[in-house]
Amino acid sequence: MVNTAIQKAAKNGPELPIVRALGSRSIVLIGMMGAGKSSIGRRLATRLAIPFIDADTEIEIAAGMTIPEIFQNHGEPYFRAGEARVIARLLDNGPCVLATGGGSVMDPHTRELIREKGISIWLNADLDVLMKRTKRRNDRPLVEKLKELMPLREPFYAQSDIVVRSRDEPHDTIVDEIMDALAKHLGHTADEEK
Repeated sequence: MVNTAIQKAAKNGPELPIVRALGSRSIVLIGMMGAGKSSIGRRLATRLAIPFIDADTEIEIAAGMTIPEIFQNHGEPYFRAGEARVIARLLDNGPCVLATGGGSVMDPHTRELIREKGISIWLNADLDVLMKRTKRRNDRPLVEKLKELMPLREPFYAQSDIVVRSRDEPHDTIVDEIMDALAKHLGHTADEEK
């Protein structure tokens, strides 16, 4: 898979050094619901010519039910255990752009796997941006839930390798910023390994 990704990226030109530097590691997008992990992630994956994978979709496929059904039938601990297993499996099959659920990094083992096998990027969005984006969807938590979860999760999000502001700008602008940050991060990491 890595060689295929490099071959595809070679056609795209400037993305090749990033894909080469990734090797088998994945780009792992983290952040709150509404931060843009899926929509920005798809564009980033297209730019890098590597697969995009949404962890929530993979969890639903593995469980044979929707995430709300998993929570209702089995509870959050069961969901989080399944989420950790799915993310671990996906990280073994890199490189890809992996959009994770908002609470996935609360699990210490998942955080460690992401650190070992990925480059984590926090799409950091302000509450007003999250509110605007989550109001459009019926399955999203209420504003009060976002206000409750943000201070609990943000200290873990802040441990990411890269932080990019997700805001009301065209998604391609955010992808450009991610590409710049990846190039700097991966170049810096390569320099440290020499």
